Amino acid sequence: MQPVIRYARSGDVHVAYHVFGEGPLNLVLAPLFVSNIEVLWERPDVARWLLRLGSYARVAMFDKRGTGMSDRVSELPGLDERIDDLRAVMDAAGMEQAALLGISEGCPLAVLFAATYPDLRAFYFMVPDRGGIAAVSRLY
Repeated sequence: MQPVIRYARSGDVHVAYHVFGEGPLNLVLAPLFVSNIEVLWERPDVARWLLRLGSYARVAMFDKRGTGMSDRVSELPGLDERIDDLRAVMDAAGMEQAALLGISEGCPLAVLFAATYPDLRAFYFMVPDRGGIAAVSRLY
């Protein structure tokens, strides 16, 4: 069962997101190069992975502005706008603190967000394009 798509306002843009899972940890997935949070659930392998994440965490996923279910934009967003989008999703989802999981292009976003808002994350993971965990940082 797919979670309900909601929209967080970030400046003039509506960012599509959804939240699923009931674990004690808040986890935000920083989006890939191109994403569609609705279509991801149609892939059985991805759906199993997401359900597994949701078994131990309350997970928020979102589409970058200009992709998936989020509003279209006339220019590519910079990292500052993307940080604002991630923050808007956390606020809309009621997440005061969260672990960040950056995959592929989501890695720089997760790192910059963690550096910009050190009080809002507990730790972050990065998974580069070629797989494997490149870095795990536990922050208190």
